[in-house]
Amino acid sequence: MRRWRNALIAGSLSAAAASAALFALPAKAESVSLVVEYQCTGGIASTGPVKLRTEVSIPTVLQVGSTLNLGWRLGYIEARTFVSPGYFKAGARVTLAGKVQLSGKAWNGVLEPRGGKDQGELVPDRPLALPEGISDSAHLDKEGEISIVPGELEVDFTPPAGEEIVNDDAPDRIDYGPGWDDDSDQPVEYGDYQRDVHTTTGAGQTAAFTFVGTGIEFIGRQSPDSGRARVVIDNASAIVDTRHPTTIQGNVSLWKRDDLAYGRHTIRVTSLDDKPIHLDAFKVHTRPMIDPPTLHRSKCVIVNNPATVKVIVKGKTSPSTTPPTTTTPTTTPTTTPTTSGPTPTKTSTTSPPHHQINPPEVVVVGPGQVRTATTSSPSAGPTATKYVKAQVAKTPTGGVETGEAPEPSREPYLLLGGGSALLLASVSGGFVLRRRRAAYAKGVQS
Repeated sequence: MRRWRNALIAGSLSAAAASAALFALPAKAESVSLVVEYQCTGGIASTGPVKLRTEVSIPTVLQVGSTLNLGWRLGYIEARTFVSPGYFKAGARVTLAGKVQLSGKAWNGVLEPRGGKDQGELVPDRPLALPEGISDSAHLDKEGEISIVPGELEVDFTPPAGEEIVNDDAPDRIDYGPGWDDDSDQPVEYGDYQRDVHTTTGAGQTAAFTFVGTGIEFIGRQSPDSGRARVVIDNASAIVDTRHPTTIQGNVSLWKRDDLAYGRHTIRVTSLDDKPIHLDAFKVHTRPMIDPPTLHRSKCVIVNNPATVKVIVKGKTSPSTTPPTTTTPTTTPTTTPTTSGPTPTKTSTTSPPHHQINPPEVVVVGPGQVRTATTSSPSAGPTATKYVKAQVAKTPTGGVETGEAPEPSREPYLLLGGGSALLLASVSGGFVLRRRRAAYAKGVQS
């Protein structure tokens, strides 16, 4: 008898562990990973085609009222990258904008996932950093199916707004023709920018400067012996007189233009007299822009063959489950049969919604009495506790009346309560064995 009890207890513990394992299983999300590869040309892809790889995890089953979020991670595939189109102080921004076609009963339209990345100080052809990803979302308010098809990408470069001073001693940016001299360590009292200028004393000498922006200033020096210069930009020209009647003044704005369209421009300063012309610096202006300029735009086309992703949008109630009807719960009093001992306590059974199934419940009726109350199957109403004849011919005093186990349900989610029910039944079985053993011993003695 001891071996039977130990085996029964071990089986109960195993059942409890199995039940706990079932309850601990995490729900697995339904999603697919979509990989799209692009090849980009033009604009900031000036050194050759740039290849990008994007990846997004798309949920394939959603509910009405939820949001479909498309977040694309992206990166360069090869060593070739987008590059800076010029000299810029910190604050330029690279932005990516894509197009994703959504079509179907649940949602029909185009999403435009976007993302951006600010850049540090730039020089021509310096690699540009990409944003970590781009994203957009759609609120789902209808049931049905959605087909997701990725489209092209556009990559833009927006320069920082503000001013940039380019000193005269930047030979990699300013193209001096013959006849220009670099005059460094100028007297502090002249006020030249960084105490240096480039000077020409012969007529017809030209210096040229190419920049990207929306405006430019010619910064120079005025003095009593200075001459005139012609300034030409975008086929427009002006005559500038750099003379000052009495004093020498450096770092003076001799000519300015701030109404240019954003883009690449070249300014040329040419001396007109055999008198000194002092070039101190150029100041580049860039006004704020709401939209990125198209000058630096790269267009990216898909080069692999990504699959079309189907997304199912379900109603808040699963199609396979009939929505529960809200009714007033009915309570049916159930009275146990008369037995020896204390009067059994009355219990009430509340009818659960038809899509819910409760596991068997052990109810303690009185001293020495344990019964199993079973709930109805999904299609049946509430039932009273069912009793069967005891398994022994004669129930010993204080013995236990055993009940029938409920019919096994075919519903898959009854598995969740199965382990717990087996544990409870095992505990009851332990009480039964102990009572029967006591009765047997008493019969032998008599």
